[in-house]
Amino acid sequence: MGEKIAVIGGTGNLGAAIARRLAKTGNAVIIGSRSAESAERAAGELGFGLSGMANADAAREADLVIVTVPFAAQESTIADIAPHCAGKIVVDTTVPLVPPKVMRVQLPAEGSAAQRAQQQLGEGVTVVSAFHNVAAHKLATDMEINCDVLVFGDDKAAREKVVQLADSMNLRAFHAGALCNSAAAEALTSVLIFINKNYDVGEAGIKITGQH
Repeated sequence: MGEKIAVIGGTGNLGAAIARRLAKTGNAVIIGSRSAESAERAAGELGFGLSGMANADAAREADLVIVTVPFAAQESTIADIAPHCAGKIVVDTTVPLVPPKVMRVQLPAEGSAAQRAQQQLGEGVTVVSAFHNVAAHKLATDMEINCDVLVFGDDKAAREKVVQLADSMNLRAFHAGALCNSAAAEALTSVLIFINKNYDVGEAGIKITGQH
């Protein structure tokens, strides 16, 4: 049996979409939520063998953890799961959107939300960031996603594991360098939101040109 993956905040739109795609391709996935009952209900509705637990319990049971919560909940959520993440890879999807001005780039003092997560989790945890610019409503379907995933992290082997996870979800993923580079993808989300609104697109994404 392969590694267990916990999707923290898995009852939200992005978390549920990621959990479904991972589980559908045979990964063992636990949905985490502040409420175990909410997590169990969401897991049952999504199917594909998903299970549900409270966030801390999901992180404890998992070999790899994916955090999919809004920026406002990032700090408290990471504090909740941090005791159970030592020695693990934590994939952070957080985008630092600060309402109401979500169409303006507002990176945190640490440089990026991913670096903020790494500082909070400490050296014993390997943080990788990804899935910032893929629309949740597209991920929630079986459609082919015409948008690439950029994967950032200071540990190349950990990045590669997340690239392979994305590939298993029928996504095209790229190594995009050190964790600090995550600032580029996080900032780009505000740009894409502006483009969506200004041009009434609804699904603007990024695509890397050239061969891969």
